[in-house]
Amino acid sequence: MLATRRDVMAGGLALAMLGGAAGAASPAEGEGRTMYGLIGRMFAKPGTRDALIAILTEGSSAMPGCRSYIVARDAKDPDAIFVTEVWASREDHAASLKLPSVQSAIARGRPLIARFDTYFETEPVGGVGLA
Repeated sequence: MLATRRDVMAGGLALAMLGGAAGAASPAEGEGRTMYGLIGRMFAKPGTRDALIAILTEGSSAMPGCRSYIVARDAKDPDAIFVTEVWASREDHAASLKLPSVQSAIARGRPLIARFDTYFETEPVGGVGLA
């Protein structure tokens, strides 16, 4: 399971490597699709957190199906980063991992990552910004 978890982290959160912003609205759960979410924490190599955050947040508007993408510094650990993603569907998330810009960002960000920590897959159902 570790390989699968690492793949999700390297994809979902390192997809964070490119970032994403709310795109065009897609059908939500009530219209036959379930939104897909990822919440996770990663650790940058010491002294590289800001550089990793820059990679995670650049070019964040070209992610079809991405409803929300938040990168946050951990206020208690100088190397930790939280990433929270909401996608119109699991399929939109999977498709984003094939984008050349995402692949490039993953390649540039991976050397700055010390390790991945906890992550959770979720089914967002609503909230501010997810109308």
